[in-house]
Amino acid sequence: MHQPTRGYRVFQGVNGVVLTLVVLVTLYPFVNIVARSFSGERQIRAGEVTLWPKGFNLTTYRIVFRDSMFWRNYGNTVLYTVVSTVIAMALTTCYAYVLSKSDLRGRGVLVGVAVFTMFFTGGLIPNYVLVTSLGLKNSVWAIALPNAVSVFNLLVMKAFFESLPRELEEAAEIDGLSTYGILFRIVLPLSKAVIATMVLFYSVSFWNSWFSAYLYMDRTELMPVTVYLRNLISGATTGGNAGAGTDQLSQVGANIQAVTIVLTALPILCVYPFVQRYFVSGVTLGAVKG
Repeated sequence: MHQPTRGYRVFQGVNGVVLTLVVLVTLYPFVNIVARSFSGERQIRAGEVTLWPKGFNLTTYRIVFRDSMFWRNYGNTVLYTVVSTVIAMALTTCYAYVLSKSDLRGRGVLVGVAVFTMFFTGGLIPNYVLVTSLGLKNSVWAIALPNAVSVFNLLVMKAFFESLPRELEEAAEIDGLSTYGILFRIVLPLSKAVIATMVLFYSVSFWNSWFSAYLYMDRTELMPVTVYLRNLISGATTGGNAGAGTDQLSQVGANIQAVTIVLTALPILCVYPFVQRYFVSGVTLGAVKG
């Protein structure tokens, strides 16, 4: 085994320093947000909070956590995210698998239809009229179905399926497997990296989404937690007003944005380590394999 050259060692050192600086610059805003969420109003307004909470205060967290509507909306978010992600993955996987077949008749039309939607949409009002006329308002389907297929994710999965050896499917056909049998018993087990990556992309998208619910949900108890926290920022929910004195409202106004970011980002941060090893493989799908 050859010893690394001096130039390579210098490169490794510079690369390590640069990447460390990038990590620090990336982490600083989030650490600052967490510190602000636990800090007092005076210290926040004076700009004294950096990486550590000052004037430790849990007023905003207590007001949010004591509101039963917060927990109901949080449960809605979990339900909407799970249902929407399952539907999105089922449709995207089937669509991508079909498009990966180069001998499919009309394949170009199907690809064109998908790509067309990346550049042209029906618009907000037609979408609202369509969802309303289909009777999807005030249901999870109003969130899941209109956003069920991301064309970017579709094309990534299509490229991955095309990279799988055709000989595997031909051997499975000889053994008598049907099209669905090949998909579920051969293709999907070999596609864990791309599936985990797409699940992460879809789940983060649905978890952070608020506008669809804000548009299609009329009742507060059906809203996701993102809409709840948005309303809390504007002072429109009972959680931020009921039983709260002037000092409490001032405290809420000072760090509600920080608390909002922490509460919405925390679940994703907890899930990410479990899919990270697949995510690293998934984001390099287009790389040249040796």
